[in-house]
Amino acid sequence: MAVRRLPRGTRVDTVALGWKVEKAQKERFERLAAHAGVSSAVFFEAVVDHLNTELTSRGLPEWWPAQELTDGELPIDSP
Repeated sequence: MAVRRLPRGTRVDTVALGWKVEKAQKERFERLAAHAGVSSAVFFEAVVDHLNTELTSRGLPEWWPAQELTDGELPIDSP
């Protein structure tokens, strides 16, 4: 099965990811992308898009540990 990639010229403002991550995590991510039948880049963009659908009022995914309040910030969640 060929890995699905976006058509050439689809992306407008591309950047190379220069992060250092654990090899096992990178390989796991690549396996997930391959299992989905897409490139790692396409899978990464889909994961980020999905995260945007589950953000708290503080702008973090619901599963992310709670952050400390900043000075003067009240503990009020938006409905």
